[in-house]
Amino acid sequence: MTLPAGLRAFRHRDFRRFFVGKGIQQICAWLQMIATSWLVYRLSGSTFMLGLAAFALQIPFLFMAPLAGVFVDRMDRRRVLLLTNSMAALQAVAMFGIVASGVVQPWHLVAGNFVLGIVNACDAPARQSILIQLVGGRADLPSAIALNSTMMNAARFIGPMLGGALVAALGERWGFGLNALSYAASLIALAGIQASGHPRTPREQGWWRQLAAGARYAFGFLPARNALLLLAATSLSVQCYAALMPWFAREVFHGDSGTLGMLVSAAGLGAVSGMCYLALRPSVRGLFRLIAWTTATAGIGLLVFSHAAALWIALPALWLVGMGVMLSAASTNTVLQTIAPEELHGRVASLYVMSFIGISPLSALLAGWIAERFGPPATLAGCGVAALAAAAAYASQLPAIRREIRPVYQELGVLPRPDETH
Repeated sequence: MTLPAGLRAFRHRDFRRFFVGKGIQQICAWLQMIATSWLVYRLSGSTFMLGLAAFALQIPFLFMAPLAGVFVDRMDRRRVLLLTNSMAALQAVAMFGIVASGVVQPWHLVAGNFVLGIVNACDAPARQSILIQLVGGRADLPSAIALNSTMMNAARFIGPMLGGALVAALGERWGFGLNALSYAASLIALAGIQASGHPRTPREQGWWRQLAAGARYAFGFLPARNALLLLAATSLSVQCYAALMPWFAREVFHGDSGTLGMLVSAAGLGAVSGMCYLALRPSVRGLFRLIAWTTATAGIGLLVFSHAAALWIALPALWLVGMGVMLSAASTNTVLQTIAPEELHGRVASLYVMSFIGISPLSALLAGWIAERFGPPATLAGCGVAALAAAAAYASQLPAIRREIRPVYQELGVLPRPDETH
């Protein structure tokens, strides 16, 4: 049976195993994230503490992801993922014990997030760069990236709804407990992967030169540089909305953890919708232009949400935010992984992770601080305007981006060569 272009990655057994195992684990990871954010706000009543918890979870990506990318390119990526998933499972078990014993304080949750952030900063470059190994080359790589992003964001849609209901019915501790159990699915899937992942010996000697080589490639090429800078600007201006969701759930919509789950799931559904669109695209052509529109869409959605007084307005607005942010991120990842040399995949993936996830904690902490002074609605409105400004600045560079990317696409067969058009 011939699969549509967007589903071709499912032809590969290793990718199917990875998709199912990681999908189960990611749904349960959201149970823990919802439990953590709700518990932080319930114990502290502070938007700053919400921002600090999000900051602790994501700040390791900013500093550690580039270094992790160097070592990912040196090592068997499957073994790296086995190690990081095992360590994350231990973190979930420890947090379950602290919460279940009744001694938990906000600083426990912040510290637990920081530990998990360190593990995830090492996991993410390996997870992104192993995809080419799972599908046996570049031919099905765009499909693998889109389907992987779809799976991650489907979990983002399903997990918060389940997490909100679970916390409301059974208490926060079970968000941690079920997440710890879910790592069994991910570890079993990784253990069964058969494709070899022999690391290539970097041409540069020393980790600093290897790190510099990845940065030189990514930031020395105008299309990659502009895409990464726009992604960082999007993350800085838009991603802070997630840290402030508990405030909106309780203070604006007068709800509980179930309301929080609905708000986060609305953004997750938007992200899934965007990933379905990306998976159905036949080629990477046009993605550099697309990310200008998707960033602007996220900014508009955030502006609308910041003024929403009812859920029937807030939920569609968050759908736009989720779709815009994740389409921008996944499209950037797709083109970078497509055009980058294979020996640099881990390092390029780490720079993508740094630009997307690593910038988010600065956004969360800054937004939490501003929200304490001017209020969350005004804070998110300002962030929406900033996203629109970033999209406009990037759009002004599109003619130069097209000129620079054309010969690369011709070399890869994405565009016909000049002698093939006659």
